[in-house]
Amino acid sequence: MVNESNAYLLGGGIGSLAAAAFMIRDGGLPGGNIFILEAKPLLGGSLDGYGNPVDGYSMRGGRMLTTDNYECTWDLYKSIPSLTSPNKTVFDETMEFNQKHKSNSMARLVNSHRAKVPVSSMGFSMENRQELLKLSLADEDDLGASCITDWLSPEFFETEFWYMWSTTFAFQSWHSAVEFKRYLHRFMLEFSRIETLAGIKRTIYNQYDSLVCPLQSWLKAQDVHFILDAKVTDLERNTAEGKLVVTGIHYQQSGESKTIAVKDGDLVFLQNGSMTDASSLGSMTSAPKKLTKQDCHSWSLWEKLAAESPDFGNPAAFNSSIPESLWESFTVTLKTPTFFDKMVEFSGNQPGTGGLVTFKDSNWLMSIVLAYQPHFANQPADVQVFWGYALFPDRVGDFVPKPMSDCNGEEILRELCGHLRFDLDTVASANCIPCRMPYITSMFMPRLRTDRPLPIPRSSKNLAFISQFVEIPDDVVFTVEYSVRVAQMAVYEFLGIDRKIPPISPHDKSLRVQFDALVKAFN
Repeated sequence: MVNESNAYLLGGGIGSLAAAAFMIRDGGLPGGNIFILEAKPLLGGSLDGYGNPVDGYSMRGGRMLTTDNYECTWDLYKSIPSLTSPNKTVFDETMEFNQKHKSNSMARLVNSHRAKVPVSSMGFSMENRQELLKLSLADEDDLGASCITDWLSPEFFETEFWYMWSTTFAFQSWHSAVEFKRYLHRFMLEFSRIETLAGIKRTIYNQYDSLVCPLQSWLKAQDVHFILDAKVTDLERNTAEGKLVVTGIHYQQSGESKTIAVKDGDLVFLQNGSMTDASSLGSMTSAPKKLTKQDCHSWSLWEKLAAESPDFGNPAAFNSSIPESLWESFTVTLKTPTFFDKMVEFSGNQPGTGGLVTFKDSNWLMSIVLAYQPHFANQPADVQVFWGYALFPDRVGDFVPKPMSDCNGEEILRELCGHLRFDLDTVASANCIPCRMPYITSMFMPRLRTDRPLPIPRSSKNLAFISQFVEIPDDVVFTVEYSVRVAQMAVYEFLGIDRKIPPISPHDKSLRVQFDALVKAFN
């Protein structure tokens, strides 16, 4: 009986929160039977966002959404009540917000002369077009563990398209050709409007306030148990009829070692790996600490399981090269409107309508984005917050003679003002908090199909994986949608739910979308 089963979700990211919601909404499992264990004192995982106007705000990243592609995410949030708008769901309020604040970037790329780069053309040569078409049509088995550079010529990486596509989605040239191909198909609808980001949708606040908090509030009202500051260290397991069965969960909390007995019929969901593991924050006067795999918590349990069966994937494909998966972000809190005023004048965009502004000639390949204000639920009206990131933090800056990884917040602001030709007085009151993330694009690393486990591996009886490191054919990692879709797939399979999971929208099969993409490629 489903009402007698317990579900244990190891990790408190969006995947676990979504899985809990699907079990309650669609599977009929009582919320009191669901336990979420999270190593940190807050839920949300990589969808973080916290701070105050005195100490400064911080968020490691900012996720862009679309109404055309996030099928499972919106299926979920059509059921989750808004925290701020009575009688509306999170989906309702998000769509209404985006109707009022539409994306139309007018300064997508900026060159070294502080001039807006014309972006109506993708800058392709005929050879570039042929190579891109060949890659997009290649079979994934033929692509294998190859890199993007194995399929595209060096000059491709100097095109306007590459600068826009790579910074929008955080691709590096050495990343997986399979993942790049999947993005070309999944977001083909965005290909023809990549320079304006017109298809991008945003939440009212940062994703922690807008997505995590209302979902957590709803789950709490359903009596779901949140066990925080609980670091899972191991799983007791045996094999029955050739399948792995989890029988116990070991974790540490407040210095104590604790165990949960997993009985027959119970389910365990593991968030294997984390793109924000070993993240570290700096300050205006100090650079972030350079943490490594020795400082990680999310990989070890997956590595133990993978060593026992190839069905559980190969974490080494993703966590073995920090220099290839590292980048750095920064969040800036301002107490005067000068910077925002000057950016509006320069870009032509009001905050919340412009998307990324990328300094294409910067050594760090720096980008910033000014969200609609306030960006935090507790943000005062006289405070502004913006976010930025750089794909090459190991390179020496153009205006600060050191790598970004060695820079504090003041130095990052100096580099930014140099590219914008703004006086430093513009950010005189600013508090810039840098964040180093050694595994932030680890899911993009070249890999084989078998390196990621299925949501429920064939050799597992009661253990599922829900994370960015799980295999879903045709969908793309580094999205909220991927975590939610994996969660929905695992829950529906385990509970035998007779409800169709929203299919991946086949925009790439639309003749109109294909035609628009072709026209764009030849501009």
